[in-house]
Amino acid sequence: MQLRSSVQARLCHIMLAVCCGHAGLAFAQLPQQIPLDRPGDRDFIVDKANLISDADEQKIRQLADKLLTDKAAPIIVVTIESLAQYGGTGLRIETYARLLFDQWGIGPATINDTTWNYGILLLVSEGDRLARIELGAGWRRDKDDVARQIMNDLIIPKFKQGDYSGGIVAGVEGLDKMARELALPTKPVPASTYWIAAAVIGLAIFTIVSLIRSGASGWAWAFWAVVFAVLGTILYHLATSRSGRTGGGYSGGSFGGGFSGGGGASGSW
Repeated sequence: MQLRSSVQARLCHIMLAVCCGHAGLAFAQLPQQIPLDRPGDRDFIVDKANLISDADEQKIRQLADKLLTDKAAPIIVVTIESLAQYGGTGLRIETYARLLFDQWGIGPATINDTTWNYGILLLVSEGDRLARIELGAGWRRDKDDVARQIMNDLIIPKFKQGDYSGGIVAGVEGLDKMARELALPTKPVPASTYWIAAAVIGLAIFTIVSLIRSGASGWAWAFWAVVFAVLGTILYHLATSRSGRTGGGYSGGSFGGGFSGGGGASGSW
C-alpha cells in the first residue's frame, strides 16, 4: 500500500511537470526529496537566505501562532538563495512550491473527521527573484485573486525596494487577514478618486432633492432604489462573512498531512 501511494504521488508530480511545460524535466529533474528540513510545529520560518530581521521574525511568529490557534491555518515562510541550490534546477517556482508543500504536509488534512487543508506557504527565492504563495486544497481556488493582490500590492513593491524583510512581513499580515476574512491593507488612493466620489455623491443629492421638489416618480426613483439596495447587500455580506471556520482553540502543530490544491499566486521583481 505504501509503495502504491509512493508511485501514485510520483505519477502526480510527473503529470504536474508536464502540465507546467516541463515534460523533459518530468523524469530527470523532479527531486525525490527537496533538501529542506521543515521548521518546528510552531516555528513557522525557514530563512535560509537570511532575509528576515530578528524583530520581523518575532512578529511573523506571533501572527502565525495566533492564526494557527484561532483558525487551524498555518502560515509557513521559506526563503532560499535559489531554487537550484535546494534541488529545484529547471523547475518553475509553482512546481517547487507545490512539491515542498506536499512533502512537509503543511496544515492538518482533517479536524474532527472534517476535511480541512487550509495551510499556506510563502516561498521566496532571492537569487531567482521569484516568490510564490501556495494554498492548501481546502482553499480550492477561491482565494487566488486575494493571494494575487497580496503578492502584487504588499510583497513585490517592497522587494523591488530591497526591503525583503518588510515585504515578507507585509505578506504574512495580508495572508493573516485573508484567512480571517478581513479586508486587506489598501494601496494609497489617488486624489482623483476623491473627486469622482464627491461628484457621484453630489449627483445623488441633486437627483434626490430634485425628485422631492418636483414630486417626480418613475425611473429615477427606481434607479436609486437599485443602487442603495446593491450597496446594502454588499455591506451585509461583508458583515456576515467575517466569521471564521473554527471556534478557535486549535492546539495542534503546523504539519498534519495537508496538501496543495494548486491555488495561490506568483510574483517576480
